[in-house]
Amino acid sequence: MTAVEVTMAEASAQTAGAAPLSATLWAENADLAERIRAHGFVRGLADGSLQIQRFKGYVAQDAYFLEAFARAYAFCLANSTSREDLYGFADLIAGVLEELKLHKRYAERWQVDLSYVTPVEATKAYVDFLLETARRGDLGETIAAMTPCMRLYAFLGRSLAAAKVEPLYAEWVKTYADPGFEALAAGVEALLDLHAKDCDAVRAAYRRGMELEYGFFDANI
Repeated sequence: MTAVEVTMAEASAQTAGAAPLSATLWAENADLAERIRAHGFVRGLADGSLQIQRFKGYVAQDAYFLEAFARAYAFCLANSTSREDLYGFADLIAGVLEELKLHKRYAERWQVDLSYVTPVEATKAYVDFLLETARRGDLGETIAAMTPCMRLYAFLGRSLAAAKVEPLYAEWVKTYADPGFEALAAGVEALLDLHAKDCDAVRAAYRRGMELEYGFFDANI
């Protein structure tokens, strides 16, 4: 059993008989998830109509964002209290590093310089939100701020893979439709269920994460 699977099993045991908080929050933010799925950027990934220059910009901004995302996970790891948490967050950090390798391949293929990325306003807002939340040290709130990104990308990957995908961006779709990425998304949701309380601050952090996801895609179209 992997660290993510152990954490998922613990969360499942704790929430038996009731809808887990992660599922409740996802359902309550389904409106934004659907808006993002219908966004021109996402539709352009599926049908190949997204301009290469737009995708190049997205790759650079997302690489910048993912580095901050890994650091936010590191804050979670530092604030965790059990050995299982250490393993779980280490797995999630490793998942971010795999995503960065994907971006590096894109950068090499299309000559995108990832060395000196200047974040646009939407990227900076998202990064600042994550790191400011993480620095406050509340593990549940930090995980709530980070979970929308993981669950949303798994949702988009599966949704796009269910229909015909043009070859140009098929690697992107394949990455986020992969069962391995779904396992990472489920793992962070399990950590959310273990550590977050159902309170206004957690709900606000989750909602803000979803809003910033929409803004991120919207800034790259």
